[in-house]
Amino acid sequence: MTTFPCLAAFALLAGLVAGCSSSGGWGGYVAAGNDQQQQVNAAPLSVEQLSAKVGCTPKMQVDSEEIRTGHCKTEAGEFFVNTFKSEKLKDQWMDQAPEYNPHLVGPRWTVLGPLEVLEQLKSPLDGDLHLMDHRVSQTPSPK
Repeated sequence: MTTFPCLAAFALLAGLVAGCSSSGGWGGYVAAGNDQQQQVNAAPLSVEQLSAKVGCTPKMQVDSEEIRTGHCKTEAGEFFVNTFKSEKLKDQWMDQAPEYNPHLVGPRWTVLGPLEVLEQLKSPLDGDLHLMDHRVSQTPSPK
């Protein structure tokens, strides 16, 4: 007789797990703090959209399927806006980028320019400032 209550409890637990899995109705609520993952899954911004956020109409330098690059000149200074077809392509590009140049980085995009310029663009573009190691943000976390 004790086997039936154990089986019933197991079946109830299995039903709850299945109902709350990512394919169930609670999938979007399972983990708090998924903002970065949601940004990655959202449609990426184009060179033109990123440039417009800082008041620039870019002069396109590269316009291919994998990477697009535009040059901008604003009151803040001159910089290059790059967008990529995938995060993997962005990472590969960043691995080849000169270590001495700081980058502003976001989902499938980077902005390359002088540090003083990138500091002014950081807030309107909502990017992370990468100074030396392109894979690690150097932007201090708010406390």
